[in-house]
Amino acid sequence: MTDHVGAPGKGLSRREFLAATGATGAIGVAGCSAPTNGGADAATEASVTAQENQLPTTSPPEVVNVDEQGGSVTLKTAPATHDVHPLETMGGPVELPRVWAFQADDRDPSVPGPIIRTTEGNDMEVTLDNTNGKHPHTVHFHGVQKTWENDGVPTTTGITVNPGEKHTYSIPANVPGTHLYHCHFQTQRHIDMGMFGIFRVDPKGYEEADKEYFMTVKEWDSSLNRMMAGEDASYSPRNRNPDVFTVNGKSAPRTLHPEDGSPIIVSKGDTVRVHLVNGGYMSHPMHIHNHRFRRVEKDGGAIPEAARHEMDVTNVAPAERHTVEFTADAQPGVYLMHCHKVNHVMNGTAYPGGMLTGVVYESVMDTDIFAQLMEYAGYEGA
Repeated sequence: MTDHVGAPGKGLSRREFLAATGATGAIGVAGCSAPTNGGADAATEASVTAQENQLPTTSPPEVVNVDEQGGSVTLKTAPATHDVHPLETMGGPVELPRVWAFQADDRDPSVPGPIIRTTEGNDMEVTLDNTNGKHPHTVHFHGVQKTWENDGVPTTTGITVNPGEKHTYSIPANVPGTHLYHCHFQTQRHIDMGMFGIFRVDPKGYEEADKEYFMTVKEWDSSLNRMMAGEDASYSPRNRNPDVFTVNGKSAPRTLHPEDGSPIIVSKGDTVRVHLVNGGYMSHPMHIHNHRFRRVEKDGGAIPEAARHEMDVTNVAPAERHTVEFTADAQPGVYLMHCHKVNHVMNGTAYPGGMLTGVVYESVMDTDIFAQLMEYAGYEGA
């Protein structure tokens, strides 16, 4: 359990959250491209299921400051189960019974993977540890310019990290901005199994906002995850039928859970910076209620002041990264942030749900409405 609540980034401490909600108790927490060989993957996964009595359950993604670790990080591969929304409220429960997660150093496995953060000019050594893995993997980093052998694509570099192996990539932090990383072995399958995350390179002299958050949006065809868990399901990457829609791996109302989800917690007058990353295969027009924002970065490139304008929807295409900034200048309340393909804001046939979270003003956390939302989300401390 960490001391942080809200979406990954720079938000409230647990103590501040408890003070705002008037709670006195402890917070309760519930519970790559290579030749396609789907049959072999499924057979291997069936063997994994037979060998393992119990898999770990993923935790929310954490920010890993690589600068504080001497410029190195180890990403382990870990099969796991993933609770998208564990309760029966608002169309739940929703689960991905099998995911392949990244696990940074000694932290818990997470989907999306850990948020790897460094500073421009501070190069990284990233070790992919597949010692206990059951499938081949690689890691490909978007945005930065690196040497050929460190590109993470098995068919063009000749480097695949097979089960039982480790490999270290040298990744230069030479392009500041928000980027994406993912497995590039049978990419069409391994990303959909959860092997992706955010890679952030802060520019030299980076000026922090009052509140800063990282958010990955994604749609999932859960038939793949169910098939890999040994259930009677079939999946084709050419005929995907997404039925699960997430923000940082969770569907509403779990997205509003202060620890397991990704609420954007603000105080009146805060400057707020949100790094939006699309880890899926569909575009997602993300809309924030009652606030006007400016898009200040896209795909690692700063947008010139003259090209910035106020907006309330930004359409994030697959693998794109949009950084938006706004001032928390609305009447204090709870305001939705969601994909405006409204069928993506559902859990099954239940609306609302899915790819939805919210901007939550600290001063309304002691209201009955917020307490009701916390009940839907399964938060037991308010």
